[in-house]
Amino acid sequence: MKPYPWVDEFPGSITVSDENGIILNMNNKSVEVFAEDGGLALIGSSVLNCHPEPARTKLVELYKTENSNIYTLEKNGKKKLIYQTPWYNEGKFAGYVELALDIPFKLPHFIRD
Repeated sequence: MKPYPWVDEFPGSITVSDENGIILNMNNKSVEVFAEDGGLALIGSSVLNCHPEPARTKLVELYKTENSNIYTLEKNGKKKLIYQTPWYNEGKFAGYVELALDIPFKLPHFIRD
């Protein structure tokens, strides 16, 4: 049994890369989303090769600055939240985690002060 079995069946795409942009792990949804690009075979390859310009240049900059990149997009009739954020191991930059979640086109927003 894997240490965190919930990750594989999580309904959003989870892709993890190391500090050099090498893909370390993909959950089932990520493998499915990137099937045409190689799916599971992408593990061990550069995440930069998965991004055309200008996204590639943006990603290079993220690795230099260790900033998060959060946005929404629409593709194939679905709206997605993309959340790219650095992860750390013992305080040292270790790479990025990208979460891609299907979200409704009209999303409630609550202010809870």
